[in-house]
Amino acid sequence: MSHHTPFPNQTFNSGSVGSYLADYAASLAHVFATLDTVALEQIKTAVQQASANGRRVYAIGNGGSAAIADHLCCDLTKGCDHSGHPPIRVHPLASSLSLYTALANDCGFDKVFSTQLAYYADPGDVLIAISSSGESANILAAVDAAKARKVLTIGIAGFAGGQLVKAADIGLHLDAKNYGVVEDATQSVMHILAQVIAAERRGLG
Repeated sequence: MSHHTPFPNQTFNSGSVGSYLADYAASLAHVFATLDTVALEQIKTAVQQASANGRRVYAIGNGGSAAIADHLCCDLTKGCDHSGHPPIRVHPLASSLSLYTALANDCGFDKVFSTQLAYYADPGDVLIAISSSGESANILAAVDAAKARKVLTIGIAGFAGGQLVKAADIGLHLDAKNYGVVEDATQSVMHILAQVIAAERRGLG
């Protein structure tokens, strides 16, 4: 069985675990050093405004990115829950196995997210779209569907950013060419957003 990834996965010095670790850590540090903090601030503001306006946040991704989207629901909804503040209602669209597989079977895999957005999304909602390559067809279709419904779109991608970073209203590029590094950086971005929002809600910001 062959395994396909959209882009060749950068590997590091595999002479030893220690040398691989050093290169991996250096790549991750580079992502953080070059991260667009203006875009990151815009993402935080979009999530906060959605919450304040009673709107919903939808999170999507494939593979490891789907797991990150699912994790985001926990951290932003439960982790940012604080008395006196409205909840942040985050809905990961890859988590309903029955609906997801029904759509994949009946409508095609490229439409598993865009069809759900047509079911659920309203103007003023927010879509967080995660794709390591930035080129996943079902993610790009979801961004188009979201825009048609006047949903604010956020795109997070590694490698060259792909079409996703360009298509989204707010694009965040993670400058790495290793899928593990991109996913680790994406998860860190999600943790940073959730922890900053939680701190602000507790008056610690």
